Amino acid sequence: MTREQILDEAKSIVCKDRNAQYGEPEDNFGIIAELWCTYLNAKPGFLIHAEDVANMMMLFKIGRLMSGGYKHDTLTDIIGYAACAEEIASNSKGEDNGTYKEA
Repeated sequence: MTREQILDEAKSIVCKDRNAQYGEPEDNFGIIAELWCTYLNAKPGFLIHAEDVANMMMLFKIGRLMSGGYKHDTLTDIIGYAACAEEIASNSKGEDNGTYKEA
């Protein structure tokens, strides 16, 4: 596939399929952030926010690449998560977007 085809596919997934299945990234990632915060409660004082979910999902996908080798949809997913991260960050209207926040 060419770069243009890969980006077109990622755009279709992120802007059409993803929203139809899961809703807006900031809403869905906010829910995931709450679940991860509950799970990670063993580390008191830290909260995960929607923008962290996008970043952590990219790391999750990179981990898959490192252990499982090349897989087209994994790379496309990384592009999609990066686009979601940018959208969430740019829509935060100057809020502090540090990875970890004190509780």
